[in-house]
Amino acid sequence: MNKEALVWTIDLPDEAASIRFAERLAAELRPGDLVTLGGDLGAGKTTFARAMIRAMTRSPQLEVPSPTYTLMQTYDAPDFRIVHADLYRVADVTELVELGWEDAAENAIVLCEWAEKAGDILTPDRLEARFDIPPGGEGRILTLTGHGRLASRLQRAKAIQKLFERGGFSDPDREFMLGDASVRAYERVRDPKTGRKAILMIAPRRPDGPAIRLGKSYSTLVHLAESVDAFVAIARGLREIGFSAPEIYATDLEAGLLLIEDLGPLGVIDENGPIPERYGLAVDVLAELHSRVLPNELPAEGVITHKLHRYDLEALTIETELLLDWFFPYRTQRTPNAGTRLSFIDTWVSILEAVLSGEKTWSLRDYHSPNLIFIPEREGLRQMGLIDFQDCVIGHPAYDVVSLLQDARVTVPEELELQLLVRYARQRRARDPDFDMQAFATAYAIMGAQRATKVLGIFVRLDRRDGKPAYLKHIPRIEAYLKRCLAHPALAKLKGWYEANLPGFAPEVAETRHDNETKPIVEARNGDAAGGGPRHADAPADGQPAETAGEGGGQDAARS
Repeated sequence: MNKEALVWTIDLPDEAASIRFAERLAAELRPGDLVTLGGDLGAGKTTFARAMIRAMTRSPQLEVPSPTYTLMQTYDAPDFRIVHADLYRVADVTELVELGWEDAAENAIVLCEWAEKAGDILTPDRLEARFDIPPGGEGRILTLTGHGRLASRLQRAKAIQKLFERGGFSDPDREFMLGDASVRAYERVRDPKTGRKAILMIAPRRPDGPAIRLGKSYSTLVHLAESVDAFVAIARGLREIGFSAPEIYATDLEAGLLLIEDLGPLGVIDENGPIPERYGLAVDVLAELHSRVLPNELPAEGVITHKLHRYDLEALTIETELLLDWFFPYRTQRTPNAGTRLSFIDTWVSILEAVLSGEKTWSLRDYHSPNLIFIPEREGLRQMGLIDFQDCVIGHPAYDVVSLLQDARVTVPEELELQLLVRYARQRRARDPDFDMQAFATAYAIMGAQRATKVLGIFVRLDRRDGKPAYLKHIPRIEAYLKRCLAHPALAKLKGWYEANLPGFAPEVAETRHDNETKPIVEARNGDAAGGGPRHADAPADGQPAETAGEGGGQDAARS
């Protein structure tokens, strides 16, 4: 926590500007915060407080009287309580005790006028807002001083304002975007004068977590981006080769702030699940990306460069261990013993060799429906907008394909999955006659099993550790995907581990209709490529779980 006081002076030319700034400041406050309002009588303290309360309660017409005579008014916002106090008439601190100040202010956002009357009863962590009337009498001069934890909050608010100005947004409207499992925050930004739109990305550099293996943290081991440098570098790299990643309007790399292009509201799913044409376009983007020779290092800004890590054995195996740490106890009500853990890891190490020795490309790592934007006004592959790729690594191309076609949040019917796999393979082969479809199908099954294993652990962790139970509803779908992948003969030993150690985890191979185009992939998945007989080519496709996508957003949900 920054213990140094931070001062920010703002000129507010009129009451409208004061109200707009109050609304912006309200968005930065959290339960437990204290804002003291000072200045001469008539300087606008109550007007400012009223605007903040209306913004926090999301009630533009809410009646907010001055608490001069009641001393204290309370309001209920959607997720917290607000206390508005005016202590001008308080003669002794004991009056506040009799009013029940401590109970009312606990875990509330407190806006307090004439705070000096409270003595030491108020927390030293506070944001002081002083209003002065300039000599000409027009407008107000607002001086904000942040103390304790509010200093860093104020510093970020000031940095965001400067970012807006550099990006050409002097006084924009801001709308918080519902988050998902991400540690980042996003806001939609709109300039009311020009109608221009953008996305504000707030992603402060996160400190390294505790060492868990070989003196390294989890995020280091699995190569998660710890700053926005990676996003800037990958976005610009994708744009340079013709893909629709967001344009970067303004950056503050040190503060972890980006102002980026808003690619629009259209996704690749609807109430019925995947939109086949848009999923097909997303597959086309991957086929084109994976056919290119791509650099391992990219410029971010100035002399700052970003080097892509390899999606190596250490990263891939430690991600699978999330199943042992979280899903295994959830399913079995016990922790795995040393032998169970060792056999699991040894089996995965032997299986992953096939992908580690295979082809390499950019693995965007979160290439699935929440992070794909359909842009109808553009042409060709540029109609598919790409976001949330900052954890990109050098890995096998199968990872992103299976991330899309075995989406953790929306059921992709197996028939559609196979059609799109063939579409991808056909395009890869058209660009490279040596493209090995059977080897790719094997890698697809391995990476699908790896991803499903990891996500099962993450979704249980989101429930048990982070208090987000909504992710548990996706577990049946992910289990179905995992069983589908485990049916591949290359994963027979791993399949045996899951059947032996997780109750009720006996995979059922779906019998799928296919033609001559789909046959090579179906055979590779179902066993014919390994010497087994074909699986009833004319059998109808097996149904998948009916549940469709739950929550929007989705950044980081399939990662740590």
